[in-house]
Amino acid sequence: MSFNVLGGRTTKGDFNLDVVARVIKETAPDFVALQEVDYKVNRSKKYDLATELGWRTKMAPIFARAMYYDGGEYGEGVLSNFSFLTTRNVALPYIPGQEPRAALEVTFELPDSKDTISFVGTHLAHEGEPGRILQAKKINEVFSKNTYPTILAGDLNSRPGSEPMHILEEIWTAAYDKENPEPTIPSHDPRRKIDYVMYYPKNRWKVLDKEVICDTYASDHCAYLVTLELLDE
Repeated sequence: MSFNVLGGRTTKGDFNLDVVARVIKETAPDFVALQEVDYKVNRSKKYDLATELGWRTKMAPIFARAMYYDGGEYGEGVLSNFSFLTTRNVALPYIPGQEPRAALEVTFELPDSKDTISFVGTHLAHEGEPGRILQAKKINEVFSKNTYPTILAGDLNSRPGSEPMHILEEIWTAAYDKENPEPTIPSHDPRRKIDYVMYYPKNRWKVLDKEVICDTYASDHCAYLVTLELLDE
């Protein structure tokens, strides 16, 4: 799942992590890429959002800083039903004056098959396409070297067919229907697709199902849930 959680602030302007957690719990994903995650930020009551959501969903949490903000930190989070073998926070290039961005990678061993996979959560620049192009190229450069099957999920702030998506799709296969892209924003009336789940390499994954989950209170983004099957080599 990819879910932009708006720093825990709802579309009504209050702070309510329980409604965010409810969206996640009701769909029971194995992995969640969280965007707009605050860590001990003043506006979010000094909460560690990833840990709070992990506690509420009974999933393992991790946070990765993209930048310092408002007395704390701001960046990416991942929730997982499996323990972490390794983690890394990859700083992405950004245009001066814009918000720094990051890609958070977690690597797991799946208990049934003993296969090892990686899951990457990210959030590309919202201020303009040049920044997203830089970040897409960096993501390809770093994660195309992975020796494990890898999933990339996040708010990419890019529409299907845009230059950043063309760059990413040189390496990654996107789960969405290109003939009928599923819009993910705004949650009250989705008209644009900017939230994605992608995978690499193509021959190791099969898309079984995908769903856009729109809770008009929890966030201005719909959550995007994709069910993937890991195939044998």
